[in-house]
Amino acid sequence: MADSKKPKHQRYHSTAIESMYPLLALMLILVACVELCDAATVVDAYRLIQYDISGVPFGSRFSSLNHHAASLSFQRGADLSRSVLILPLRELDLGFLQDYISQKQSLGGLLILLPERFRPGNVGGGDVISETEGLRKLLAQVEKLLVHGNIPFPVYFAFENEETDAMLADVKKNDALGLQATATTGGYKLVISVSEPRKIPSPTITNIQGWLPGLRADGDSNQLPTIAIVASYDTFGAAPALSVGSDSNGSGVVALLEVARLFSTLYSNPKTRGRYNLLFALTSGGPYNYEGTQKWLKSLDQRMRESIDYAICLNSVGSWDNELLVHVSKPPDNAYIKQIFEGFSNVAEDLGFQVALKHKKINISNSRVAWEHEQFSRLRVTAATLSELQSPPELLENAGSLSDTRQNVNEDAIIKGVKLVAESLARHIYGHQGKDIKIFADDSSLAVNPHYVRSWLDLLSQTPRVAPFLSKNEPFIMALKKELEDYTAEVSIQHESLDGTFTFYDSTKASLNIYQVASVTFDLLLLLVLGSYLIVLFSFLVITTRGLDDLISLFRRPPSRKVKMV
Repeated sequence: MADSKKPKHQRYHSTAIESMYPLLALMLILVACVELCDAATVVDAYRLIQYDISGVPFGSRFSSLNHHAASLSFQRGADLSRSVLILPLRELDLGFLQDYISQKQSLGGLLILLPERFRPGNVGGGDVISETEGLRKLLAQVEKLLVHGNIPFPVYFAFENEETDAMLADVKKNDALGLQATATTGGYKLVISVSEPRKIPSPTITNIQGWLPGLRADGDSNQLPTIAIVASYDTFGAAPALSVGSDSNGSGVVALLEVARLFSTLYSNPKTRGRYNLLFALTSGGPYNYEGTQKWLKSLDQRMRESIDYAICLNSVGSWDNELLVHVSKPPDNAYIKQIFEGFSNVAEDLGFQVALKHKKINISNSRVAWEHEQFSRLRVTAATLSELQSPPELLENAGSLSDTRQNVNEDAIIKGVKLVAESLARHIYGHQGKDIKIFADDSSLAVNPHYVRSWLDLLSQTPRVAPFLSKNEPFIMALKKELEDYTAEVSIQHESLDGTFTFYDSTKASLNIYQVASVTFDLLLLLVLGSYLIVLFSFLVITTRGLDDLISLFRRPPSRKVKMV
């Protein structure tokens, strides 16, 4: 035979290579199996906020996920301790969710799927108006439930897409048949691998102020009176990575910047510079009792604080139609309050809408600060808040919720609010009260710039602004500072530590890996097929290389060796 004529070392080398065929085949099959187990898709997931108030825990307390997917197709009360419950907002049952949050039922994790229209920066949406409004109200209820609960499992938000819709359809079909996804039955597995959340050390809040000095009369050494225009820019929401607050209070920030731009033109010319200083402040800590406003005010020189004639705080002015509200703490019959309100009323009448006055007395013994102007009032400075809101939101609510996105803000409403503030300030500064004079007329060089309003509104609607997650040199904060520098003088920035009452934790965004895994039955069948294949392949190789006798000899029982005793 040809092989018998080969040298012994060549025959050995050939046999060694051939004996590796089964191993190579097994490796190829295993690689194929690994490819089959790769993630079906990867989507961005946004974690529910985790925070403490005076040591009391709120929000989601965990961040890692590694469970099979489940849907609402199961009966209420089902044990889902080893499952991630997928809840599309359109199908969400608040009562069902309440049972698991209150720990009456165990749950491995929760994934809430939001319609694409709620994605920050999205300016379109195919939902009908009635459906959208219904989803917004439902989302607000969900957020309130989640933010104020102590939830012992991971909670994430993601946006609907073709992949998640297809996965959910499969999960629902299997769940409806009673085939809950497990290691035995297979199904989909949701995995998020992140480190456990850590406390954010010494979170900071940053205030920015700009100054437009008024024109002194010759020989006048007295300090000019000052009018302050203020807006809080930070947000708070169920998911910090999604909390953009387009209306609350992105609209107030946009209005302040446009008012600053308009008056910078007037004040750049000594002939049209008013005999009032204008002080513009963008404050942080709004959701936390307007702590940034308080610290900013206390940092002002006492003479400066005493020179403030009044302050106008802008809060949520982007979603109204025919009426804005002027919220005050001092009685309506106060002379300064009357003057402010009458100035607004006259301008509003000329512009074709209305303003109404709402008085809310401050309870000094209560640490809760409902409106930003109350921080001024506590220091005996006259102030008012201009807002579309009928009443102040509760603590840590409606300050940048998931539903407060670009689509729900009307830039025309912001423009009307800017005209109201700018015209009323101008009439007060230049002594034109009660006169039908439009300094910022649409056809003038001092007209409100819709493009400017739109561009800043778009930017704010894409920028999450939860203060503890913003660094001191955050690009967005630097952008605000630069904008004020373009239109005001003596711009300064103030960094303060957030009150230790509030503690926040990191880990706000992660990649969600969705795996489609086979059942154990499939694995066993595959193992049986592989084993049979390898045995047949091995037998074939032995027969073709060594002969049938060698194969049979492998299965013969070797003769026993008896050890002879000497």
